[in-house]
Amino acid sequence: MIEDPKGNLYGTTPYGGDLSCGTGFGCGVVFKLSSTGKETVLHTFKGGTDGAAPYAGVIRDDDGNLYGTTGQGGTSENGTVFEVSETGKETVLHRFKAGADGLAPSGANLFRDAKGNLYGSTSVGGDLSCAPNEGRGCGVVFKLSKAGEETVLHSFKGEEDGQSPNGVIQDTEGNLYGTAVYAGDMSCNGGAGCGVVFKLTP
Repeated sequence: MIEDPKGNLYGTTPYGGDLSCGTGFGCGVVFKLSSTGKETVLHTFKGGTDGAAPYAGVIRDDDGNLYGTTGQGGTSENGTVFEVSETGKETVLHRFKAGADGLAPSGANLFRDAKGNLYGSTSVGGDLSCAPNEGRGCGVVFKLSKAGEETVLHSFKGEEDGQSPNGVIQDTEGNLYGTAVYAGDMSCNGGAGCGVVFKLTP
């Protein structure tokens, strides 16, 4: 959940909304909760190119626009990055294509810099030859410009490099920091690894 200056709260649900979407559980919503507890559904996901299952929360800019990801929907169910305006208009900013592009955005919130670029991660995709997740990839950290152009900043290689990153934050010098859920010390966790903490320079 995040809060605006007026005390309104914003968040997502991965299910619910339009129950005709998906397998009958709904594809999720973005909602607003007033300081008095009144809920407003700002956007109901429809699946397909619209996206589905927003596992992560949202972040907000100074104009009241909300930004987030869906774990499904988009192109071949690979997930999306979306924007929802203060009035509830949704715009899909990026649809992941799998492969080097990444797929299945992580369950962590996006990060937005002062120039309006968005940063996040995907749990799979990227370098499809990575071990031990060969064929699916070990995830990427990506940057998305205000125009919706994606740049893959790092493709994880597994083993010592890490696997399945879970979001990033940024310092004042532009370095990104995050954690990867698996790999690292491969003698840990039955050979899957217990994860790493990483830093990416600008």
